[in-house]
Amino acid sequence: MRVMSAILSTHVLVLNRGYVPVRTTTVRDAFVKLFSSAAEAVSVEDGSYVGHSFHSWAEISELRRQYDDVPPDADWIHTPSISLLVPRVIRLLGYDRLPVHNVKLTRKNIYERDHYTCQYTGRRLRSSELNIDHVIPRSRGGRNTWENLVTCSVEANSRKGNRTPREAGMRLIRRPSRPAPRHRLQIPETAKRYRSWDHFVSDLYWNTELEDE
Repeated sequence: MRVMSAILSTHVLVLNRGYVPVRTTTVRDAFVKLFSSAAEAVSVEDGSYVGHSFHSWAEISELRRQYDDVPPDADWIHTPSISLLVPRVIRLLGYDRLPVHNVKLTRKNIYERDHYTCQYTGRRLRSSELNIDHVIPRSRGGRNTWENLVTCSVEANSRKGNRTPREAGMRLIRRPSRPAPRHRLQIPETAKRYRSWDHFVSDLYWNTELEDE
C-alpha cells in the first residue's frame, strides 16, 4: 500500500465546465476543490458522464469499499472517520476557458505548418521524403527558429547545401512564420496515465523541442 503523502501528490485530470481537459492537478488539490464545491468528481457510467459532489463521492466510495467494487489499481485516502476513493477526473464548475500555449518547435509541427510540402518545389510528400532546412545555414549564423526552418524535400535540401536560397538559385514558396498559439493539453512527463482519462484524452504523447546548441 502506498503512503498517503505519495498518493496525494499523484495526478488528476482536470476538465473545464464543458468537459474539455485543460490540465492536471494533484489529488490533494482535487479534494480541496471537491470539498469547497468548486469542482465535482466525474465518472463514466454506461457511456455517460456522471458528476459527484464531495458528499456523494464519499457515499459511493463507502459502497464500493463494502462491495469490493473498485479497480485493482485504485488508490484510497483513509482518515479516522472516512475512506475516500481517489477520483482521477474532476470538472471545474465555474471555468469555461481553454488554456492557450505556444506551439512547440518540433519537426512534426514544422511539417504540419508547411502541410508536408517542400517549401522550395511545392511538392507534397511523405514525411520519410522530407527534411528540415535552415533558410540561413547554421554555419552562417542561422538559428533554430520558426522563421528560419522550413520543410523541404531531401533532394532540395541536398541541392541547397550550405547556401542561402538566393545563392542556390532557389525561392521559398512562402515566408516561414511562427504558428498562432493553440489549445494544447499539457501532461507532466512523470504523470501516470489512468484508464479513466481515455474517455477524455484519446492519445497522450510528448515531443522534444528543438533547441539551439
